Amino acid sequence: MKKSRLLILLFVFCLICTSTFSQNKAGIIAQTIDYKTGNPADWPNDQDAVIAAPKNHKVLLENENVRVLQVSLKPGEVEPLHHHRWHSVLYIQSAGDFIDRDGKGNVIFDTRQLKTPLKFPMTMWKDAEAPHSVENLSKTITLRLIRVEMKK
Repeated sequence: MKKSRLLILLFVFCLICTSTFSQNKAGIIAQTIDYKTGNPADWPNDQDAVIAAPKNHKVLLENENVRVLQVSLKPGEVEPLHHHRWHSVLYIQSAGDFIDRDGKGNVIFDTRQLKTPLKFPMTMWKDAEAPHSVENLSKTITLRLIRVEMKK
């Protein structure tokens, strides 16, 4: 339980310190990537990340305030369509190139289109995310992150 509390404190600290495209003294990039969202009340409950994509989203801790997820996506894997109802802090540990698509299959974000590659580890803030599906384009790197969803 102490490890879970430490993890939550770490992410709250990261949330306070995060600003768009800034680099801290440890060399970790804090970055915000804008995604189109919508109204979480309109999203189907069965598309919640833990329900729709349980192979990729493991609950490490959940209470009335937060839900902490360990997220992983193997090389070449495509996640099932899912959403994230709450604002989140992401600590992306590793990733290669990936594509994120909306519920209709339209590309929301493609790392290959960035002017400069993302550097990992990376901490970022995310608003609630409408139904989407991530495809790991890497042939060798597992996409790994910790996601802290703020319920309040």
